[in-house]
Amino acid sequence: MRYLDVDGLGAVSRVGLGTWQFGSREWGYGDAYASGEAKAIVRRARELGTTLFDTAEVYGFGRSERILGEALGEERAEVVVASKVFPVAPFPPVVRHRLAGSARRLELDRVPLYQVHQPNPVVPDTVTMPGMRQLLDAGRIGAVGVSNYSLARWQAADAALGRPVVSNQVHFSLAAPSALDDLVPFAEREGRMVMAYSPLAQGLLGGRYGVDNRPGGVRAANPLFGTENLRRAEPLLGVLREVAAAHAVAPAQIALAWLVSLPRVVVIPGASSVAQVEANAAAADIDLRPDEQAALTAAARAFRPVSAVRTLVERVRERLPV
Repeated sequence: MRYLDVDGLGAVSRVGLGTWQFGSREWGYGDAYASGEAKAIVRRARELGTTLFDTAEVYGFGRSERILGEALGEERAEVVVASKVFPVAPFPPVVRHRLAGSARRLELDRVPLYQVHQPNPVVPDTVTMPGMRQLLDAGRIGAVGVSNYSLARWQAADAALGRPVVSNQVHFSLAAPSALDDLVPFAEREGRMVMAYSPLAQGLLGGRYGVDNRPGGVRAANPLFGTENLRRAEPLLGVLREVAAAHAVAPAQIALAWLVSLPRVVVIPGASSVAQVEANAAAADIDLRPDEQAALTAAARAFRPVSAVRTLVERVRERLPV
């Protein structure tokens, strides 16, 4: 495992564990998973050197936090647990109250990284960040982060907090590489951290889906798995498979390795099994050659998916009788 040193957090594993699926029945993870496989996944992640575990108060309406806290056991205070406040009426007293709820569910006196889940389009960060600053000053959290923030909003949050907002958790993968343009250079320049969620694009970058083999369940509604987008993704997937074959690893591991090879980037893939945790963790130790990294980056930038609206129209047409 490789690590990134982050102010206020210490050593953060470059491959973390996202726990949105803990307690989320819409993804098919029920009580048996929560009481069994989830705990085994967390234990194995720790054995492999994972120190970053991401959750949120809205994941499973608090169930994710409870399951994670219980699964970590006595080690919960020794790792970087990252949770999030959903910014509804994010006034300082509300932020303090919501942190108390997350800490109680996680069984922590101090939450290492507390993030604003997404920018509130109406309430500016000058309202939200004073509450975060109070939590920092009181030692209730170790550092402040944000999620789904543009660079401009991230910098505005910095100014409102009066100290560095250490991280920004964003949708980032070979299939969604826009963070390369501004967030990654900013993080490198300022010593911050970009946390990549959905780093495998809900399985698209696993390399097994195509026009003739589409996923079911929740993924079926993802525009990436529409006919046109699957066609457009094929050149990217082709490069991914070629690099994976050269390293004798799975395409998903190369997709994670590409992100981890970028400066100040960590990934937080989810995992449905212990085997998946092991494969994800192994990606941290894959060394991509400069030409491989350049080829993957070029393929990522060349991928231009069509819009959700166009995908919806396409699916309606596919269902019409010929």
